[in-house]
Amino acid sequence: MSAQTTVLPRFTLLRPRIATKTRESISTNSVTITPVNSRRSMAEFIDFPKRLHRDDPHWIAPLDLQVKQFLDQKRHPFYDHGEAEAFLAIRNGKTVGRILASDDSRYNMAHGSNVGCFGLLDTIDDQSTCRCLLDSATRWLMARGRTELLGPIDYSTNYPSGLLIDGYGTPPSVMMNHHPEYYQSLLSSCGLTKAKDLYAWWFDRENQMDAVWQQRVAKLAGRYRVQVRPISFKHFDEEIARCKTIYNESFEENWGFVRMTDAEFDHLAKDLKQMAVPELIQLAEVDGRPVGLSITLPNLNEAIQPLGGRLTTAGIPIGLLRLAYRLKRVKTGRLAVLGVVPGYRRRGVAESLIQQTFDTGFGNLGYQGAELGWTLEDNVMVNRMIERVGGRRYKTYRIYRKEMHLHR
Repeated sequence: MSAQTTVLPRFTLLRPRIATKTRESISTNSVTITPVNSRRSMAEFIDFPKRLHRDDPHWIAPLDLQVKQFLDQKRHPFYDHGEAEAFLAIRNGKTVGRILASDDSRYNMAHGSNVGCFGLLDTIDDQSTCRCLLDSATRWLMARGRTELLGPIDYSTNYPSGLLIDGYGTPPSVMMNHHPEYYQSLLSSCGLTKAKDLYAWWFDRENQMDAVWQQRVAKLAGRYRVQVRPISFKHFDEEIARCKTIYNESFEENWGFVRMTDAEFDHLAKDLKQMAVPELIQLAEVDGRPVGLSITLPNLNEAIQPLGGRLTTAGIPIGLLRLAYRLKRVKTGRLAVLGVVPGYRRRGVAESLIQQTFDTGFGNLGYQGAELGWTLEDNVMVNRMIERVGGRRYKTYRIYRKEMHLHR
């Protein structure tokens, strides 16, 4: 089972430390590509998508603080082992696009590959602008010896990944991407082709697991002695150590997966402790051994949608107060992680975790719907299981690839 991990922001008003770099801007076809190397350019990198997508009723601005923390090279644990560079595209003095290039040597060592990634892509509907942005990422990655481009991937598949190609008519769940339809044609026109599709699934009160399947899951769980319980926040460190082991073992063989480092997982754990509902982080055990994990998050996007990314106005934490109020009224969730270690699959573990999540989310917490996402298109066993327990595929995301060379 492959489902994307979510990292939520810590709500402390810290100033990000931007690494000082000296880079020359590159101009081509009236578009100037400029690296993000100042507070001003970082603010523009964050604000540009708000202007670009302001007429899309389903696009939701992430919190400014969240984006700053994600890109902070002094604090984000990705930079302990990887590199990244953000770029802006400027035309006639106005920002017309942005992109993030990232290089993770751990991924290439694990997969025997030589790839680099692009992510956080936003651009006007203009082929030359999109080409210039992709060329900027390509040039940066080729300078590091990389030969293949993958994306959109923000650092790695442990973070937001994939271009939305189907399911534009609903807002994204927390830490999932949302793009306008024209992005697909722009990437194709720039020579990128499909590497892998990712599926997002929807559950609501009308399409939950039916009674016959519930009985079958209960029978499987009984036969294989599967027990499901929420993690204990009183023993948080020990529980997180169990979660870390399950997470890395569960997805080890999945396409595009790279193990999270201890620092990355601990970073995630701190966010979970602050934002998650304890009852929605579930461990499955067999004879006391942890063998499965599910992490369901309240859909933060419901709460932040009207904030425009800002927690403060004129230094007053109005947005933070509104967020605290709205978080208590969130009615949807996202099952972001669902993993079972090898040797314990096909034993009702994943189904038991889903059922317990439903019982808690829909029953105790009053949720009206939940996304499970994402899964790989060719993970047939898992996708069929999700359909059998009531999931409806409602969004498709695509990761693109291209052998690296600069456009002429």
